[in-house]
Amino acid sequence: MIDPSQIRLRPLAAADRDRLLAWRNSERVRRNMYTDHIIGAEEHRRWFERALEGGAAAHFLFELGDRPLGVVSFTEISQVHERCSWAFYLGEQDAPRGAGAAMEFLALSHAFDTRGIRKLCCEVFAFNASVIGLHEKFGFVREGRLVQHCLKDGRLEDVVCLARFRDGWEKDKPAYFARCFGRAGAAT
Repeated sequence: MIDPSQIRLRPLAAADRDRLLAWRNSERVRRNMYTDHIIGAEEHRRWFERALEGGAAAHFLFELGDRPLGVVSFTEISQVHERCSWAFYLGEQDAPRGAGAAMEFLALSHAFDTRGIRKLCCEVFAFNASVIGLHEKFGFVREGRLVQHCLKDGRLEDVVCLARFRDGWEKDKPAYFARCFGRAGAAT
């Protein structure tokens, strides 16, 4: 079980650039992303510079202890509509069991408790049933399906649209915390 006192989301820093490029270019990450080509150094540099600027996006490294394991990104952040989109991935192939769920818990806590987001949206390829299932375990509901939305490996793939609302988060948070960390406790 992951110790909740050992995990955190921290804003990206310049020193993270090469690590993120390596993670994004790994086959296991690329196969589940819209951007699935090998990303060159210059393309990544431009994206990374925009990521550090912020604006309507916020990008974080997920860490266990001092070890970076993955990325959480919030995009299309709208204070007017109190919503944003999000995405995440584990970059390290040998991340401990439960790291994905812990990362999702921290992302929801950040969105609802820190940013005051009302609606958190995401899109997942329909073939990625494990991530769809994980989101649904955290209260996401399916809002739609984008049929034949993206060409991947010569096939048109469907994308499932999901959303989680802040309503009920305070009530649900202790159960999610216990599910992720194996015990009741002070949910961050």
